[in-house]
Amino acid sequence: MIRLSSVSKSFDGGLTYAVRELSVEIHDGETLVMLGSSGCGKTTTLKMINRLLEPTSGTIEVDGEDISQRDPVQWRRSIGYAFQGIGLFPHMTVEENVAIVLRLLGWPTAKKRRRATEMLELVGIDPEKFSRRLPDQLSGGQQQRIGVARALAADPEYLLMDEPFGALDALTRDTLQQELLSLKQRLCKTVVFVTHDIFEALTIGDRIAVLHKGELQQVGTSEEVVGRPASPFVRELFEKPAKQLAAFRDVL
Repeated sequence: MIRLSSVSKSFDGGLTYAVRELSVEIHDGETLVMLGSSGCGKTTTLKMINRLLEPTSGTIEVDGEDISQRDPVQWRRSIGYAFQGIGLFPHMTVEENVAIVLRLLGWPTAKKRRRATEMLELVGIDPEKFSRRLPDQLSGGQQQRIGVARALAADPEYLLMDEPFGALDALTRDTLQQELLSLKQRLCKTVVFVTHDIFEALTIGDRIAVLHKGELQQVGTSEEVVGRPASPFVRELFEKPAKQLAAFRDVL
């Protein structure tokens, strides 16, 4: 379990806060979606969990251990991270990109190749056809699948995903959302998923944490945040989507 306790982050010595007094638990095996508009603190929170940023105050614990006591490099290598920019190395083949963390962990060559093949098959990419290709020879959806395969390669218990499908067209995004749900059921990973897309949050999340101006407004299931909003902001955020969902159900 990941537990954030009164976590705050300021980049200007406390004059303003990107995240303020955030307390939330991510349960083992669940997907917690962090939802909010740009600048609300979602990505900052994800980076603090991954120790790309350090909190100004508060603590982040994983399985009861304060992660500030862990070696940051080893911690980052133990946790999966997928993001919108994908970040594939353009001079590396698909196989090399998937296996980059395994190389850093010192896996033997044969074991790395076997694992890369397994991961490509897992995300629906034919290893024989694509392993030797470079990223610019792939579509956007294929590149994003490679990014997910890389994040899963070392079999991390925790997976952080920062708007991984945000740059894709609607059809590809919907397909990858369903594939992620299928992967989650098979792999039983604990996922923290950042998005500003309300319908994506409702599709992906076991629970949704709504942030606004760096503060947590509500955390709960889709039924709870839509049906019992805890603040005016949450009510306004979900008012239109709730009506659209109701209309869609009426048509069905």
